[in-house]
Amino acid sequence: MIKKGIRRQIVLHYFFVVFLALLLVEVIFMFALRSYYYDSIYKHIESRIESVNDFAPKFKEPEQSLQSYLLNTFSLPFTELQLLDEHGKVIDNSTNFAADLSVQTSDVTQALAGDTGKWIGKQPSTGQQVMAVSQKLDNIVGDQVYVIRYTTSLELVNDKLFTITLFSLGIMAAVLVIVFVVSTGLANSIVRPINNIRDVSAQMAQGRFDTRIEGDYRYELGELASTLNYMAQEIVRTNQIKDDFISSISHELRTPLTSIKGWSETLNSGGYDPEETKIGMKIISKETDRLIGLVEEILDFSKLEQNAMKLVMGTVDLRELLQEIMLNVWAKAEMKQIKLQLDSEETAYLVHGDGNRLKQVFLNIVDNAIKFSHESSIIFLSLQRIDGNIEISVQDTGIGISAENLARVRDRFFQVDHQNGGTGLGLAISQQFIERHHGQMIIRSELGAGTTITVSLPALQAEPSVEPSQLTEGQI
Repeated sequence: MIKKGIRRQIVLHYFFVVFLALLLVEVIFMFALRSYYYDSIYKHIESRIESVNDFAPKFKEPEQSLQSYLLNTFSLPFTELQLLDEHGKVIDNSTNFAADLSVQTSDVTQALAGDTGKWIGKQPSTGQQVMAVSQKLDNIVGDQVYVIRYTTSLELVNDKLFTITLFSLGIMAAVLVIVFVVSTGLANSIVRPINNIRDVSAQMAQGRFDTRIEGDYRYELGELASTLNYMAQEIVRTNQIKDDFISSISHELRTPLTSIKGWSETLNSGGYDPEETKIGMKIISKETDRLIGLVEEILDFSKLEQNAMKLVMGTVDLRELLQEIMLNVWAKAEMKQIKLQLDSEETAYLVHGDGNRLKQVFLNIVDNAIKFSHESSIIFLSLQRIDGNIEISVQDTGIGISAENLARVRDRFFQVDHQNGGTGLGLAISQQFIERHHGQMIIRSELGAGTTITVSLPALQAEPSVEPSQLTEGQI
């Protein structure tokens, strides 16, 4: 007995469907075969009766001679021929047994009504199943009404039909055995991979993401196995990124905290001149701002992930925004003797967006360009209108990004160079902000040759007259 499960369901369903189909075919076949044999017997007797009807009117001898001639000439093997009167009483028959009783079966009634009567049933005297075919004889000698009736046993036919039925049932049983074997094999081909996938999935659920589903499975099972393997691979990669992020952010937090703690303890001990105290306070303020920036970046990412980020929409001039950003990062660029160059027309480049969030995006892009550029290099910023959009490009000639890292540079927590610090969330957050402004960000880079980041945003044809309103991200 197959235990409960998908295997049992598949086998039972296949077996049940095929069994019903075979049973239906068997029943139809036996009815058709029975009808064929019975109709053949009926047609044969009917043609014999037609011969009697053709001959009887031509017979000119006395009535007794006609009866004897019919019984002797038109009888059939294994068939009783009877002559009946209009009351159904047997006048004579082809057997040696006299019959005084009248025949009241439906075939006789139909024959007296002018039709060819047919009756199938059990003969009272023998208990055998018989077929009786009767027809009235017209235009014969005298005024006597005759009904000619042929009665033949169906036992031999029924025995043959029974043998054929047993043979067909045997074939049906053999087919069912084959179906059972085939369906069991089919069920095993499905259930075994499912059991394997289930076992590996259970190991994954316990945290063993290094396990993989082995086997060359096809169709949906192959897709399922590939999906689970990919999921495990992504979980491993995400966990590694998470671990790298925790390590990186721990380092990023520890550095400013160490500076803050060291200077606060130094200042608290006293005995330093005002100039040294001023330097210490500046360091504490700078490191505090750095901590605030890290925390705000993490909070922004958390809000974006939870779909809770709100954007304050209004009209933003991207040219003014880039000029402001260049002023903000000028000191940092000056330290590496990097020159910032803006290439644009002397006109407004208006978009509908959140000025603070767009500033955060481009500040992050320009800051990264400075961070990964060589000393005494140039960073080019450009603005241009293309097909109803405004494209902002930031191009540097720095270290560039490899093709492998370029595909992952916008992933959360991913960092190309861990030594430069950061959370690895900057470009991931920037990507989401750009998407919420119905724009797109394209990154092109070549290792050792620099990076170009192009942001495309829908342009405003004219400045709207309405006041900026606060909208949720779902309304943008």
